[in-house]
Amino acid sequence: MLICGIKLSHDGGIAVIDGNRLLFSVEAEKIGNSARHSPLGDLRRVPDLLRSEGLEPADIDRFVVDGWKSSAENPWSVSTSKDGEPIALPVAPYEDGFLSADPLHRYAFTAHDFGKRTPGYVSYHHVTNHLLGAYCSSPFAARGQDALALVWDGGTTARLYGIAPAQGAVRPVARLLPLRGRLFALFSSHLGPFREIAPKTGIGADWRYRSIPGKAMAYAALGHVEQDAFPALDAFLGGMSEAARDSGPALGRELTARRAHLFPGMSDADLIATFQEYLGRALVSALATVVRGRHKGRRPRLVTAGGCALNIKWNSAIRATGLFEEIWVPPFPNDSGAALGTACCEMVHSTRHRSLAWDVYSGPRLRRDRALPEGWRSRACDERHLAGLLHTDGSPVVVLSGRAEIGPRALGNRSIIAPATDAGTKDLLNAVKGREAYRPVAPVCLAHRAREVFDPGCDDPFMLFEHRVRPPWVSRIPAVIHLDGTARLQTVSPTSRSAIARVLTAHEELTGVPVLCNTSANLGGRGFFPDVASAAEWGRARYIWSDGRLFTRPEQAV
Repeated sequence: MLICGIKLSHDGGIAVIDGNRLLFSVEAEKIGNSARHSPLGDLRRVPDLLRSEGLEPADIDRFVVDGWKSSAENPWSVSTSKDGEPIALPVAPYEDGFLSADPLHRYAFTAHDFGKRTPGYVSYHHVTNHLLGAYCSSPFAARGQDALALVWDGGTTARLYGIAPAQGAVRPVARLLPLRGRLFALFSSHLGPFREIAPKTGIGADWRYRSIPGKAMAYAALGHVEQDAFPALDAFLGGMSEAARDSGPALGRELTARRAHLFPGMSDADLIATFQEYLGRALVSALATVVRGRHKGRRPRLVTAGGCALNIKWNSAIRATGLFEEIWVPPFPNDSGAALGTACCEMVHSTRHRSLAWDVYSGPRLRRDRALPEGWRSRACDERHLAGLLHTDGSPVVVLSGRAEIGPRALGNRSIIAPATDAGTKDLLNAVKGREAYRPVAPVCLAHRAREVFDPGCDDPFMLFEHRVRPPWVSRIPAVIHLDGTARLQTVSPTSRSAIARVLTAHEELTGVPVLCNTSANLGGRGFFPDVASAAEWGRARYIWSDGRLFTRPEQAV
């Protein structure tokens, strides 16, 4: 059975599952240097993307569209276009009623035919795509094990579900917090450098607003957590209605009016750091209360999903409680995984499969249909020779290999890599990318040596938890240490099929250092480079490596 999941709004894309095997997951932002968080666009783009992967709409057995909420006039719909004309396509509600609606409820519609063979389409709650995308991709699903699922997305309050795969059941367990996930971004948007990119009304729709949570998480390292301000934050949030908390302008007016009284002497960075810690502790406290009350003497398994699962501080705080036997965060917890997740909903409904067979490198293929700018030279270069170049030259190298990663993190196939041994490399990479100086650069490390270098150093292949560099290594890999002493680690097995594993292995053999710097290869505010030509036109790195060839920029352009 071929299932095509479709996400039309921001972070749009399509994903196709064959039985229980993911064939591909293509996000709109990763096509043609498109803007971050791009919507999918016109409905006719669905057959175009299918054909780019060798499929016809007639090959698909079921089309599934992610649930959404667009406006008061058309609440359960998604704004899109059909042959260039704006339409409101009816879909499932954004979220289930928690205790009043089945999270797995399936909605059928006939408003559009994506393929002649399969009339109409089905839809599931947006929240359900998050929890099933996370669960079905987890090792728990592969083992047929029950798990709890924490979902906290921008438009939802934090909520906990229970998943029982043997029964094919998802049940609501508890509401954890009355705060929607976008609150951290709304709060931060009135502080520091984020004032300049915050929307004037509403919650904002462009990529700049959606970039605030990740940047604010990094910016918090410039401040200090002031625990004495937690009661003031209680008073600040408690004094506002739910509508005011969900409104950027209203929250901003309240913060401006009450800041001097409630938070005297605190810098913008202090406020962001303190609010991030405040929310993380509130989440952990609520989660611990429920788990200890319902699972006395037992440690359940947990999957986390929604945009808030990209916050490595909160993920790490949950893991540090020791409440859970195992925690799984997929590499696509935000809406980048919505097309995949909504396809999983239909897989669970229409087949006996509960587990998805997938690979993180299932995004778009590299394009090879454009010529490079004049003067660029290329030569054969395997991964061992690339490691030698990194060691002797030290310059950053753009790596474009195979299919792109799914999700927002560059994990070696669309990365800029560099040695981590010089503290100045972090500043160099931020300058090359036009990023703020406070932004961190992530370490990628061979998994079998991660515990030697990092604390805790456990296997974290998707950069979704924080670690600290152990003292003997602080002076050896300074480029990957954030301002607060943490590192957003990616571990890689030496047996992985990815090129980055072979580069790391060769680099370790040459230098004894199993770590490299890793940051995403993209234009500012855009998705990953779709081809070598884009990286060459960008021109800020002298070297580009792609599947066995090294491309070198002409000297006069350096």
